[in-house]
Amino acid sequence: MDSHSTRGLFGRLAAAAAVALLLSGMCPGCAGTARGAHGADAAPPSPRFEQDRFAVGFWVDPPLDDRAEERYQEIADAHFTMIIGSAAGADRKALERQLALCRKHDLKAVVFASGIAPGELPEDPACWGYALRDEPGAADFPGLREQVDAVRRARPGRLAYINLFPNYATPKQLGTPTYDEHVARFVAEVGVDVLSMDHYPVFKPDGDGRDGYCENLAVMRKYALQAGIPFWNFFNTMPYGPQTDPTEDQLRWQIYASLTYGARGVLYFCYYTPVSPEFPKGGAIIARDGQRTRHYGQAQRINAQLKHLGPVLMRLTSTEVRRVTPGDDPAEALKGTPLRTITRDAVDPPNDYLVGAFTHEDGRRAVMLMNYRHALTAWPTVEFDAPAEQVTEVDKNAGGEIPVRDESPEMPGIQVSLDAGEGRLFLMPPR
Repeated sequence: MDSHSTRGLFGRLAAAAAVALLLSGMCPGCAGTARGAHGADAAPPSPRFEQDRFAVGFWVDPPLDDRAEERYQEIADAHFTMIIGSAAGADRKALERQLALCRKHDLKAVVFASGIAPGELPEDPACWGYALRDEPGAADFPGLREQVDAVRRARPGRLAYINLFPNYATPKQLGTPTYDEHVARFVAEVGVDVLSMDHYPVFKPDGDGRDGYCENLAVMRKYALQAGIPFWNFFNTMPYGPQTDPTEDQLRWQIYASLTYGARGVLYFCYYTPVSPEFPKGGAIIARDGQRTRHYGQAQRINAQLKHLGPVLMRLTSTEVRRVTPGDDPAEALKGTPLRTITRDAVDPPNDYLVGAFTHEDGRRAVMLMNYRHALTAWPTVEFDAPAEQVTEVDKNAGGEIPVRDESPEMPGIQVSLDAGEGRLFLMPPR
């Protein structure tokens, strides 16, 4: 959101619990140079957080009331894999209850722990880590580094989570002339284990924020790859301010764009509808009265696909992202990727795709082909750079790999169908 007032609550809560410890080291994410800078007598670095599953989470967790068991079952039934939880606050019993619910339902949690000293932070197996700050400016980076180091010393292997502004924040908010510099400095100076941001694109006939969303993802991708860390991002799920209420296709578009850029986590804004004048229409995944909105079924369907894609996505490293616009020569735009070209039937709309290329940890290559349109399906004829019998697709509906399927066998070439905003992930041998 432009004002970010509700998300700013995160920052205010965390700031009240800032960990006032001395800076203990240089940037642990800077290619190892800073770790050796303290000499032979320096203590070994604390174990870093390692993400062990694809993150499908959200902002605004449900209240921990007498329906909490039902609510957490509902979260699990919608195929979420983690929560960012503030409902417990600093109440130790409430935190224990929240983490027990997460453990029961196989959810990971990043919890708010305002007012709790680093050495007393929860260590439940369900706890991935602790939310420290939302949308800091560059002037906050030194203090955040102290907090990150304090968490690492007290709770090795846990995540010190900080979420960044989107690329439409002002230079005054960022504390840097450009967004690229803001993210570069954050990674270098704070040394986090996960890079995260929120960006809520506009979907309107007279305003299209999709390209700006992709530009933001490109910056996250660049610095995550340089640091060797994953990135996550929040996307919009509800109406507020200038934002219209997203359709299922628009939700799918935001998620698959993130996947195409190599995200290892997607976060819905919001799950439970916030109580705030900024959200008079309501309309998150769960309404304020606890009833499911239409977004619940939409998220459940999309997340069911992520459940099967996630284990493969966690083993991929992004190598290229290409855009094929209606005016492009597809063969030229896709040069060097696992797709040689994309063609179309004369009656279909012009090509409009986002293509992500990856390497798999087993040596194979992968490609995500995404329909860039959020209101029309697509039926591209694709030419892979490997024989069709050597190409498989990750089955989003059942899991595992299946042979690539020509969905229009009476037409020349291999044609695949893509719903509005949908992506499909293919695997093929090394070059």
